[in-house]
Amino acid sequence: MWHCIASAGRWQGEIINKRKSGDCYPQWLSISAVKDGHGRISHYVAAITDMTERKKAAEKINHLAFYDVLTGLPNRRLLLERIRQTQSESAENGKLGALIFLDLDNFRNINDLWGNFVGDKLLLQVAKRLRKIAGGKSTVARLGSDKFAFLLGASSEQQAQLMTRLERLCHTLQNQLDKPYQYEEHSLRSSASMGLVLLDAHSQPAEELLRQAELAMYEAKAAGKGQLRFFDPEMQQAISQRLLLEEDIIRGVEAGEFCVYFQPQFNDGNQMMGLEALVRWHHPHRGILAPADFIAVAEAAGLMSRIDRVVLLRACEQMALWSGRPELQDVNVSVNISPTQLYEPGFVDEVLKVLQLTGANPRRLKLELTESMLITDMPQAIARMRLLKESGIRFSIDDFGTGYSSLHYLQQLPLDQLKIDQSFVRRLPDDTNSLAIIRAITAMAVSLDLEVIAEGVETEAQRKLLQTNGCRLYQGYLFARPVPAEQVEAMAKSLSGTERLKSVSVH
Repeated sequence: MWHCIASAGRWQGEIINKRKSGDCYPQWLSISAVKDGHGRISHYVAAITDMTERKKAAEKINHLAFYDVLTGLPNRRLLLERIRQTQSESAENGKLGALIFLDLDNFRNINDLWGNFVGDKLLLQVAKRLRKIAGGKSTVARLGSDKFAFLLGASSEQQAQLMTRLERLCHTLQNQLDKPYQYEEHSLRSSASMGLVLLDAHSQPAEELLRQAELAMYEAKAAGKGQLRFFDPEMQQAISQRLLLEEDIIRGVEAGEFCVYFQPQFNDGNQMMGLEALVRWHHPHRGILAPADFIAVAEAAGLMSRIDRVVLLRACEQMALWSGRPELQDVNVSVNISPTQLYEPGFVDEVLKVLQLTGANPRRLKLELTESMLITDMPQAIARMRLLKESGIRFSIDDFGTGYSSLHYLQQLPLDQLKIDQSFVRRLPDDTNSLAIIRAITAMAVSLDLEVIAEGVETEAQRKLLQTNGCRLYQGYLFARPVPAEQVEAMAKSLSGTERLKSVSVH
């Protein structure tokens, strides 16, 4: 400083000074030499600025840029920098590291049921547990929402050694994250799905490694809750194909390529009593696609509500057309509703608007719901069902027996029908457990004055056993496969001389 003043006559820079209290603080100091008439330095002038607040603001800005606001954990930006550091260390010492991408299972349900405040409390508990496991040697980051990352430094000399270490670490992570989270008197649970990728000096860019770990996590989530998967190139190709299919589904919906096929339903007198309509995709290059070819991808991508709207519209349009045909004018049309559609703010108004637009009779419309979607928010589901019930719309529980099957909710819901899931029917006649469940469902339906139908009937032995145990309506390949609406009309016309169709179900 003095050398600069002596040569240039001034100096400025940052120093650490002390207050009268003895506390140190950052200070910006500018010193200029003042000369007299003979050119000799007579004194010095100093300008002093307290930089305490400026330093705090800079630290806050830096923290916001590199750390998560809620948990205080490093964010994606800082994690990528730490991954690059790990790769540099690996180049220096020849050791391996690893990256684990974690996603909490069922966190969305907790957020929806309890609100964002409770969700944030749970995330803070997750961050605390991860910090405790990591100690001071590893990096834990929050990447947004319920997604976290665990970076293991370059400390393993051989891959086999690293794999053993990762196995123990993942086991610890799963055990800790699977433990209940406390909120007031409530105990909440949420396991985690994990995707893993190894790090070394020759790995790809940090952004690509993080993406690979995320792809592995989604593969783990698809395999079930609390699973873990290592990244594999084939997995990346499968994900790419899913993304292409998502784009194709959106294009297909906009192009009007989705339609409805109908599958007949019969009673125990071999009379056609109704129809179930199944969504089909008239793909311009792949032909007619069944739901198994696109439903899973559509659900994962949040596109099911778009498809459901198409099915509801086509079903009501067909119902309105059939109202002018004597052999089909009394049919009841049932449309399958997805969870996202049921809980959308304008769901009730949307259904009533479609009925008004198409001219379909609301008393001929039946909406099918699954058990699991009702548990998400039972009070809201009941309120919406009752509003629609006032307009004459009927309700059915689809895939009954695979969820909670609770008498408590059956008593509250305005239901008209139970549908026995085909997973029980498929095991007949050999599986005594499935038969016992079917007997219980049938007895429950009778006691609650509900109609009951079995789907997936493929053999005569299954039909006879269902009939013996009180089920009188059947649907499956034993009777007929799904067909277009015009073939349904031909079948109905041929049967009009014997018995009028009584019900139609649509999915």
